[in-house]
Amino acid sequence: MDLAIARSEQKASVAERRVTILGATGSIGASTVDVVKHEPARYRVEAVASGGNVGLLAKLARELDARFAAIADPQSYRDLKSHLAGTRIEVAAGPAAIIEAASRPADLTMAAISGASGLAPTLAALKQGRTVALANKECLVCAGDLFMRMAATSGATVLPVDSEHNAIFQALGAGRRDDVRRIVLTASGGPFRTWPLEEMRKVTREQALKHPNWSMGPKVTVDSATLMNKGLELIEAHHLFSLPPDRIDVLVHPQSIVHGLVEFRDGSVVAQLGSPDMRTPIAHCLAWPERIDGRAQRLDLARARNLSFEEPDLDRFPALSLARTALESGRGATTVLNAANEIAVAEFLQDRLGFAGIPVLVEETLQAAAKAGVAEEPGSVEEALALDGEARALACDLLPEIAANAL
Repeated sequence: MDLAIARSEQKASVAERRVTILGATGSIGASTVDVVKHEPARYRVEAVASGGNVGLLAKLARELDARFAAIADPQSYRDLKSHLAGTRIEVAAGPAAIIEAASRPADLTMAAISGASGLAPTLAALKQGRTVALANKECLVCAGDLFMRMAATSGATVLPVDSEHNAIFQALGAGRRDDVRRIVLTASGGPFRTWPLEEMRKVTREQALKHPNWSMGPKVTVDSATLMNKGLELIEAHHLFSLPPDRIDVLVHPQSIVHGLVEFRDGSVVAQLGSPDMRTPIAHCLAWPERIDGRAQRLDLARARNLSFEEPDLDRFPALSLARTALESGRGATTVLNAANEIAVAEFLQDRLGFAGIPVLVEETLQAAAKAGVAEEPGSVEEALALDGEARALACDLLPEIAANAL
């Protein structure tokens, strides 16, 4: 499966590249747009797509001179068409339109649609055998084996956009894959790294959305606060780098400067460092195997002064343990984990579930799915989405009782 991961020593000539941006109106999309805009001679945008936000999508399509704009909400077609009237930009709406955007001819597709809804369009891009810059970790969490098999079959190149996986990818270039002892993903620890357990039970939506280092969307920000984000990244790393769970570790690094480390058999540890800004890994993926001028603030280690590391506290952050256990369990457990977590986070953001209830709902959904015998390994997109739906239904059934005890 490792064949689908790009090799740093490969050569490629970079002229003008056609780029498609899936999830163009989100935080990763915004950072991608910023990088692309500052390299107008290098990139031409083929398509932009988003789940909503018609006005912003139309604005981006105009600014980027995209050939195609797609929005997932079919009811938004007329609005998007109106916003783009007088241009030559093709317009479409509905889930099929997002698949069409992903399937259009492009040299690189930025896959930044968050959640399980990003699975089908990202797989559509993979089928074209192109380069996919993967910013949607749920693709690998929901259907990792399927995803990597399809990448290998189509000859697609997968470039990891998540800062941690991008760091590992870069650090792996320092040696042979056979000489890797382990990889280490770093985590900031989120806003509650030092909070007592009792105080964490009282966390509010506003507190959870104040990440100390990163600017991200609400869902991933809450995942960072629970450390579920790091659990999902652990699963993602397993599929991307073909390593067993016991060779993937997590360290809490509050400064978010060291993004990932690779330990080799001779004891050497190679790390990638950078400012906490997603434009750095995005620029790396867009230009790979070359490099372009970055848009992020340059790292000044003299000003940073101290870099600290600590083991994650699994008693206060059980979500990380749940993710590792789901990965070790195999089959469809990680699909269930992701679906239950998406339900839990959505309920928390609506103030219908307490912060402490998020991992509880995930754990009980995993247990219910195992008991019902539904957590089988998905062999197709349809099976992955069906299991995702079953897990969401289980989570919703369990929600009232858990919410009553976790508010």
